Amino acid sequence: QVKLVESGGGLVQAGGSLRLSCAASGIDVSFYRLGWYRQAPGKQRELVSSIASGRSTTYADSGKGRFTISRDNAKNTVYLQMNSLKPEDTAVYYCNVHYYLTNYWGQGTQVTVSS
Repeated sequence: QVKLVESGGGLVQAGGSLRLSCAASGIDVSFYRLGWYRQAPGKQRELVSSIASGRSTTYADSGKGRFTISRDNAKNTVYLQMNSLKPEDTAVYYCNVHYYLTNYWGQGTQVTVSS
């Protein structure tokens, strides 16, 4: 079965960096669009970044210039490098794989940025 497991979250000070990982099993990440989403308390889940099978990427304005999405096909893993973190980045970050009519989600990893 398909499983996505996020890791790499934690508590950092403003200006710090984190590298989130999403390890996938049961699905080859190289063939599908992958996304990182985040959800803060009381807020709707929002797309942070995505990467297509051809490695074209998108970024929300909030993370543009600070975040970088990538994938390692050999490791079947998607990454989100987050630099210059701000308190506003505090949220649970979720990995997503869009597989035809199905979206697969990980359990999320908490990112907390202190001022």
